[in-house]
Amino acid sequence: MAKPNDSKFHIAMFPWFAFGHMTPFLYLSNELAKRGHQISFLLPKKAQHQLKPTNHPDLITFHPLAVPAIDCLPKGTETASDIPIFLTTHLATAMDLTRHQVESILINLKPDFVFYDTAHWIPELASTIGFKTVCYNAVCAASLATAVVPARKVFKDRQLTMEELAAPPPGYPSTTVVLRQHEARALSFISFEFGSGITFYDRVKTAMEKCDAISIRTCHEVEGELCNYIGTQFAKPVFLTGPVLPEPDKKSVEDRWEKWLGQFEPGSVVFCAFGSQWVLEKAQFQELVLGFELTGLPFLVAVKPPTGAATVEEALPEGFEERVRERGVVCGWVQQPQILGHKSVGCFVNHCGFGSMWEALMSESQIVLVPHLGDQILNTRLLADELKVAVEVERDENGLFSKENLCKAVKSVMDKDSEKKVMKDATISIPRACFNIEAASHSSLKWHQEFY
Repeated sequence: MAKPNDSKFHIAMFPWFAFGHMTPFLYLSNELAKRGHQISFLLPKKAQHQLKPTNHPDLITFHPLAVPAIDCLPKGTETASDIPIFLTTHLATAMDLTRHQVESILINLKPDFVFYDTAHWIPELASTIGFKTVCYNAVCAASLATAVVPARKVFKDRQLTMEELAAPPPGYPSTTVVLRQHEARALSFISFEFGSGITFYDRVKTAMEKCDAISIRTCHEVEGELCNYIGTQFAKPVFLTGPVLPEPDKKSVEDRWEKWLGQFEPGSVVFCAFGSQWVLEKAQFQELVLGFELTGLPFLVAVKPPTGAATVEEALPEGFEERVRERGVVCGWVQQPQILGHKSVGCFVNHCGFGSMWEALMSESQIVLVPHLGDQILNTRLLADELKVAVEVERDENGLFSKENLCKAVKSVMDKDSEKKVMKDATISIPRACFNIEAASHSSLKWHQEFY
């Protein structure tokens, strides 16, 4: 084990098998390697090819895991991207079955620290192998403080009611970053099974209770009070890494998109992306694209095909392509950071996943949010209601949005004389105060000696 006066450490990373978790862990690995620390990164075999290359191949080593086959999962499943979201509980079971592989690797590596998130059993290995544990959370502090703190009483013998889920846990420090009554069902998953014989709540709460320290991918300027609340709830030190975004990608936008975007005025294009897992119902998909048509603005929509459709093209409303041919494109995957950084893009419509949230804040674009899952809703409240740097699309009590409300939200930030546009431009410096990653990360990551 390294001593306090040692300047370099060996750190093992073991994130949940989803790219929304593995990618932030890799970004943090790059920051730590930049400071000379050795990183061993444990991940599914297929994922290592999608996460390479790293900025520091001499210090970051991948250790592939064989993800065991589970009857309930499609053959070849290794990450959350391979399956619909309702099957992730079985992926958690598969991850837990890698325990012996992980233990064997850690015995061989003898790291000083292990960073993990949902693998609640990692601390059980720490005492015999001899390492310190850090539960590193790549989701917002608001979602942790709302859903998994000890004050949130989750019962093993019954499901929580919607009224119980809608109420923040005792002592929760915000009155704005909260779920509304009809959104409480978005939090119901915490009492569902997530892996064999354990609920999501018990898994994550245990992971945070048993670690030596908690770390969160956020900053005090954005979620300081929420982080303090988490530290008090778990009686643990809480260290913040800042957004830990990668160095700006020097790759240019693909030629087809450069040519298409280049025909429009700076700041005039609306760009929409909803991440790798969210699949819209066909009716909502059509409301989405019709809403963009209603704006009269040029737009680029990058989403997965809706439920029941093999391609986005076959699900488009009748006559849509002909009507918007000169100014609108609906497609699948695109280079999100590069597209978002293009001078022609002036508005980013997204689901407010934590990665997209930070990318939106870093961009010059106006922000319009259409959240789906519980943490995305809380991220949205943080940006739209507390920081007031974004606009949320209005939805009904069933969580559905209309083309008119989508259009209204986009127009409210894109019209030149809009008060909301002025508001975002004036207040964006608040969250950006924490975006000096070199300075923020340097102070936030210099905490290792406190464990010894």
